[in-house]
Amino acid sequence: MQRNTVKKNPFEMAQRQFDNAAKYLDLKEGIKAKLRVPKRELTVYFPVKMDDGSIQMFTGHRVQHSLARGPAKGGIRYHPDVTLDEVRALAMWMTWKCAVVNIPYGGAKGGVVCNPKEMSQRELERLTRRFTSEIIMLIGPESDIPAPDVNTNAQTMAWIMDTYSMTKGYSVPAVVTGKPVEIGGSLGRREATGRGVMFTTREALKHLGIPIEGTRVVVQGFGNVGAIGAELLEEIGCTVIAVSDSRGGIYNPKGLNVKDVIRHKAETGTVVGYPGTDTVTNEELLELDCEVLVPAALENAITEKNADRIKARIIAEGANGPTTPEADEILFDKGAFVIPDILANAGGVTVSYFEWVQGLQNFFWSEEEVNKNLGKIMVKAFQDVLAISQKKKVNMRIAAYILAIDRVATATLLRGIYP
Repeated sequence: MQRNTVKKNPFEMAQRQFDNAAKYLDLKEGIKAKLRVPKRELTVYFPVKMDDGSIQMFTGHRVQHSLARGPAKGGIRYHPDVTLDEVRALAMWMTWKCAVVNIPYGGAKGGVVCNPKEMSQRELERLTRRFTSEIIMLIGPESDIPAPDVNTNAQTMAWIMDTYSMTKGYSVPAVVTGKPVEIGGSLGRREATGRGVMFTTREALKHLGIPIEGTRVVVQGFGNVGAIGAELLEEIGCTVIAVSDSRGGIYNPKGLNVKDVIRHKAETGTVVGYPGTDTVTNEELLELDCEVLVPAALENAITEKNADRIKARIIAEGANGPTTPEADEILFDKGAFVIPDILANAGGVTVSYFEWVQGLQNFFWSEEEVNKNLGKIMVKAFQDVLAISQKKKVNMRIAAYILAIDRVATATLLRGIYP
């Protein structure tokens, strides 16, 4: 995760986003006050034995924003810049993301302040197992289900699951999602976020009356989400004309062979240098003439400085936070259709929900079943958000927040205030 400035407080930004959407809802002040802050947060300081025999202290956080609609759900990240306010913001955003696709979760997030790139695999395993034991009173298949995030992966989840299971005395695969398939992970999980981007983009094209066949697509960021999203959009008939990674971008107005570009990147480490293409910068790529732009790389990629030069009719946010609030207004005024991150990239948490369900039942689905059910949920969520956008004459981001906040507020009111 990159930061453009250390002065921006992510939790304050998350609260401002909440306030902007909440004003469209007739919410009591007490409910607003409850939803603006986390339900609970735990900060732990714990020792880890390093490979050289020394003991090093680490700080970790786990924040649960809301449990009104079900167990808390959210990733765990390892990064030197993790802060409590960042984890608070990410937990709140997870609440809205789960609510917008109407899966029965609240939002949570976790993080450990560390630099995993400077740690060995054995040190990371010891850190993960100790952190799990420190937050074990919060997590569980019925209470709070972690998942991978920045600098964590399926192996990390396997260690968490094993640590939790050893404490319980029996295997509990549903305590985490994003696990290896061999120990209870779900088929289709790796492709889920990119597939969700494809589903929502397809629905936006239909809504705007743009033929899918030959639609020109530009993708910034050719990692897991961007590459899979590009490949799936190509499969339904779109023409991917440009893609990029951190080293730069490639452009061919006649179209790229996405599978071959994936092969080229696997062999060379970058998309740059792919035969028969022009080189473009990440900044130039955003402003190419196209129908669909998928920012799937960095936050704050589209700002007030470049929003007026973006030519795409549809912006499908594969990344979290690629568009600033100022840019949102510019894009809305010029008629661009933005599919917000809490909708466009919610395929990942949706299939995490499927993985959790499969784990609880010990009954596993085929990849076809996973993808079919994902499609149904993503299309329904898109139509729900679009209806609010049209009714209230707001952009899709505010509409998504209105939908999510309303669902969480309704659940909160129905449950009542204990005691």
